[in-house]
Amino acid sequence: MTTVPVERRPDTHASVKKMNDLPGGAEPAAPESLDAALATLGAGSLIARLAGGAEDVRAAQALRYRVFYDEMKAKPDAEMVRVQRDIDPFDDVCEHLLVCDTERGRGANAIIATYRLLRGAKARAFGQFYSANEYDIRPLMGYDGEILELGRSCVDRDYRGRPTMQLLWAAIAQFVFHHDISLMFGCASLHGVEPEGLALPLSYLHHFHLAPEEMRPTALPHLNVGMDLMAPDDINKKAALRALPPLLKGYLRLGGFVGNGAVVDHQFNTTDVCVVVKTDLVTGKYYRHYGRLRTAGDRGAHSSA
Repeated sequence: MTTVPVERRPDTHASVKKMNDLPGGAEPAAPESLDAALATLGAGSLIARLAGGAEDVRAAQALRYRVFYDEMKAKPDAEMVRVQRDIDPFDDVCEHLLVCDTERGRGANAIIATYRLLRGAKARAFGQFYSANEYDIRPLMGYDGEILELGRSCVDRDYRGRPTMQLLWAAIAQFVFHHDISLMFGCASLHGVEPEGLALPLSYLHHFHLAPEEMRPTALPHLNVGMDLMAPDDINKKAALRALPPLLKGYLRLGGFVGNGAVVDHQFNTTDVCVVVKTDLVTGKYYRHYGRLRTAGDRGAHSSA
């Protein structure tokens, strides 16, 4: 995941891969439904909504396949090749956030971005979170309040710009408010499987954004790759930020932390880190920023990252 704003976990391990205070302490308006809240968002011809059924989910899986397998050259299994969709068992228990371009219609063809959301209650009923394939996430399980796992994020090649990412984050914020989420987490990827070549961004994340111990996921022992490859004084912070993919920078802007240790995913040619975001750290920062964008007028929906 370099210029591609994507967070995804492939089906390689035999199972599947916020924001409470507004400015001035005001609570957000409580819409009649989450769908109503999402309908208030938008940027030009872009809208956000949740998948409404199997057709929407299949379209999101097809978009993920085009990005992960066709474009990023990951290695699909035989069934994925047959159906031309990125599929795994978690799709059936997750909620799927979609961004659509109404200029492309209103059906499955309009879907240009997706994020997969797994709430704690649903994960417990299913038996696990997806990130548990790579990380010991037990420190998060006792966190007070509902938790949310984010994953499988991707954006169509022609829509990788600020408007799409802003809309995705605004929609996630609404989801968080609606379900009273206290903590969100998930794996994010850096392109490449040689940690030494990623020494600058990995060391930066480890030294300056490591999660507090009481909420720190740790890479599983047989997968754990050390991230402290450079001394803090040797790190050029500006250069390190430039080396991070857009999604990871977005998490950091929201006050995010990373877990201890990275995981190399050879199938996807990526190195993964586990990101944790306390929603009470996000406060009104994102809403103020998004509000300024909307006040200034809608921006074009098609741009490149």
